[in-house]
Amino acid sequence: MISRILFLVATLLANAACASEPVSELIEEQARNHYGAAVPLEAEITVMTTSGTLSKAVGISAFWIDRKSGKFLANAVSSDGNEHRIAGYAVVTKKVAVPTRKIFPGAILTDADLKVIDVPHMRVGTFSVTDLNALVGKEVKSLLSPGRQIMAQAIREPLAIKRGDQVSIHFRVNRLELSAPGRALNDAQLGEPLKVVNIMSNKIVLGVARPDGNVEIMQ
Repeated sequence: MISRILFLVATLLANAACASEPVSELIEEQARNHYGAAVPLEAEITVMTTSGTLSKAVGISAFWIDRKSGKFLANAVSSDGNEHRIAGYAVVTKKVAVPTRKIFPGAILTDADLKVIDVPHMRVGTFSVTDLNALVGKEVKSLLSPGRQIMAQAIREPLAIKRGDQVSIHFRVNRLELSAPGRALNDAQLGEPLKVVNIMSNKIVLGVARPDGNVEIMQ
C-alpha cells in the first residue's frame, strides 16, 4: 500500500515534466519486461484491450500478465493521479506470409499470391517459411490453403528441367565441346543430376541441369 502511494506521488511529480503516453505503449513496455528473453527479436507484442477506456496515462502502477495466454490486468494512472483498471491481451506475434488464395502444385509463387499477417508466436510452426521474400519465386509442391502457414516441405526451387523436356546435351573436354539433342528422363533443379537420352545415339547419359534447358555431361 505504501509503495503504491509513493508511486502515485512520484507519478504526479513526474507529470509536471512529461506528457501522457498511449496506454497501449505503456502496457507493451510492461509486457516486454515480463516476457523478457521469451520475445524473439523479430517478434512484436500486439496489445488488445477488452475493458477500460483510458487512452493515455502517465504510468502503470500495477501489472499482471499470464505469459501463456497473454491476458493482462493493469492499473494505469491518468494525469490527474487517478488509477484506471485496464484489461486485455498482450500477445507476442510474428509477421507471417500466407497465401491469399488456394494455390495448386506446380505454381510459382508471386507477391500477388501472398499477404503478411500477425500470428501469435506460439502458433508459428517450427518448419514454417514466414518471410515473404523467401517464398516469392518458389514452386509449390503441395496444395496451399488461403491464410494457412506455408511449410518448408510444401515448396521448392523451381525445376530447371522437367521429365520429357527436350534438352541440349553438352560435353566438354579441355577446349573440345560437343553437343547433341536429348530428352530428360527425370525432373531436376539447377545443379541437380539427371538422366537424359541422347536422341542421336539413343544412349542414356548422366548430366547436371543448367539454365535454359542445357545439360552438362558429368565426367
